[in-house]
Amino acid sequence: MESRACFQGGIRDDDFMSGRYKPSGPVSLTEDEIVALHEKLRTMRHDVNGRLANIVAAAELMRLRPATAPERLQMLLEQPHKAAESIAEFSRAFEELFGLRRD
Repeated sequence: MESRACFQGGIRDDDFMSGRYKPSGPVSLTEDEIVALHEKLRTMRHDVNGRLANIVAAAELMRLRPATAPERLQMLLEQPHKAAESIAEFSRAFEELFGLRRD
């Protein structure tokens, strides 16, 4: 089993995430757009918190029941990738809504 779960396909490297962005111009948001963006933020936070809880639970179960480690390990290794996907999904929606483009 490979232990490079955070580097599975589909996750871009840190250079992409830390790139400089510029707005394409002034942005005005409606109340509905603000509420929708806030809902996406809440969903992302909930998903990432859930993934972190899964990591803690899997590690604790592996500690308490070492015999279950192989089955728990796969679930544990999937969590960082899924959390990163959730963050990337929110980031794309945020950047699109605000008209952000890479510098």
